[in-house]
Amino acid sequence: MTRLLRASLLLVLLAGTAVHAKTPVARGTGGAAATISEQATQSAITILDQGGNAIDAAVAAAATLGVTDPFSCGIGGGGFMVVYLAKDQRVITIDHREMAPAATTPTFFIEDGKEMDFDTAVASGLSIGVPGTVRGWDEALRRYGTMSLGQVLAPAIKVADEGFTVDANFSNLVERNERKFTRFPATASLYLRNGKAIPAGTRLRNPDLARTYRLLARDGADAFYEGPLARAIIDTVNQPPTAPGVSVRGSRMTLADLANYEARLRLPVHSTYRGYDLYGMSLPSSGGVTVFEALNLLEGYDLASLPRTQVEHLYLEASRLAFADRDAYLADPEFVDAPVAGLLSKDYAAQRRSLIDASRAASGPVTAGDPYPFQQDPSQPLRPSPRALQAESAHTTHLTVSDKHGNVVAYTFTIEDWGGSGMVVPSYGFLLNNELTDFDFTPPHPNIPEPGKRPRSSMAPTIALKDGKPSFSIGSPGGSTIITTVLQTIVNYVDLGMPMDQAIDAPRLSQRNGEVTDIEPGFADSAQAKALAHLGQRWSDQAEEIGAANALVFNADGTVTAVSEGHRHGVGSAQVQQPAQHEIR
Repeated sequence: MTRLLRASLLLVLLAGTAVHAKTPVARGTGGAAATISEQATQSAITILDQGGNAIDAAVAAAATLGVTDPFSCGIGGGGFMVVYLAKDQRVITIDHREMAPAATTPTFFIEDGKEMDFDTAVASGLSIGVPGTVRGWDEALRRYGTMSLGQVLAPAIKVADEGFTVDANFSNLVERNERKFTRFPATASLYLRNGKAIPAGTRLRNPDLARTYRLLARDGADAFYEGPLARAIIDTVNQPPTAPGVSVRGSRMTLADLANYEARLRLPVHSTYRGYDLYGMSLPSSGGVTVFEALNLLEGYDLASLPRTQVEHLYLEASRLAFADRDAYLADPEFVDAPVAGLLSKDYAAQRRSLIDASRAASGPVTAGDPYPFQQDPSQPLRPSPRALQAESAHTTHLTVSDKHGNVVAYTFTIEDWGGSGMVVPSYGFLLNNELTDFDFTPPHPNIPEPGKRPRSSMAPTIALKDGKPSFSIGSPGGSTIITTVLQTIVNYVDLGMPMDQAIDAPRLSQRNGEVTDIEPGFADSAQAKALAHLGQRWSDQAEEIGAANALVFNADGTVTAVSEGHRHGVGSAQVQQPAQHEIR
């Protein structure tokens, strides 16, 4: 073998290593993908390499996440997909959020005149909304994809059949859910061993889920909403199969609830920020509206000229004000006429901005503003009364994919709590959501349970354009901290000038109109925290990891940089089809 041939083969091997080695940052050309799972990111790249587009690849990645990240997402849940279509130069969104069954009432979670205990509600049939994920995937592929559902499910079927090695993060998540999972034999047999979490290093297969995916590949999305699988879902929801001596509440979901479920194509919510056109998910997700309202508040400051402490103080106060409005007004648009135009008005932002003290944090929760004068609607609805932020589980997943044609997908989907309701559908291998606990339990409120209603979400998949072309995408899991994660990352990237990987890895602060700000472990004793404390900012006593973001950046030289978490959630995975030469190690 000649020296030149040996060198060429070495370059090929090294390039292959760069493509397949797990890394949170990758730069190159062609398509790109970033998820929290190495297998999911690889599934997306596999579909792109087979000629699929970004929509095909996003569904492939999502299906694989249902195997490798089942406690955050899967076909038992729902989500929101934001898509930039390069050929049409427009952004579309697909709402496949879970829906309340027809038997739902506004007092669904009220017992003896009191709100049901939140954890009790979660691990019950009452919490389970009609799943929308499969219908959403089908809608996306039929309208905008180039491959069939069967083709894009193939990589996930392989992972479910062959299994994957459980890491410490996966095992820890199971351990946190041992009590919930032991209630349901189908869940315990999959994720527990002798009542304890499967240890790191275990090879985990899910042949039941592989069979379910094969059923969908063969018979299409209707096989989820009609027939034996639909009956199995209904039986699980209404008469939860529990361990001996365990009893949990069932619900009243019907086969008609499943058969009647529809995904919704909605107009994206749009705003501008410092030369960017931002597109996000509209209601029933509150994410886009709340992030963009906060950015409108911040746009009145020259943040790039300010010290980081001052920028972060203003970010926290803007988030506080935006959350006050979010909690008061936003809900499913098919049930509530929310004042979105007023909330996103630049003039309204100027009025609300006057409430921010640049030298001192607010002493506690602030009241909602009055966006109605900034609407074109002259009606004057009843103003809401202040109330505490409703509990919202922080466990979801986000992925983002692009292709060589310039299409971009930002996709956030979920089953809500870690492990959702805790119920695996017997013989089908997937967990069911607890999404109905995203409703406010006590009426009156825009976000109370009602038949056919979709609970308000915080998911905020976002695509930014500059000069009419994609500039970056961003999104994250994290319940209501999704909003602050996306907001803070945009501020870090646009205003503080951080590269996207640093913008994502920076310590996260989440102020959601509360007495204190949620923080991550190790932050409270940092110089950064002490400087903010001098401005009156106060920290939660319980520090927890916030979010697991993924992003794409479209560079001026035509390359794309895929970015995932550098340290959270066990480190994320980013890949490009053709790595840049200097990326090869």
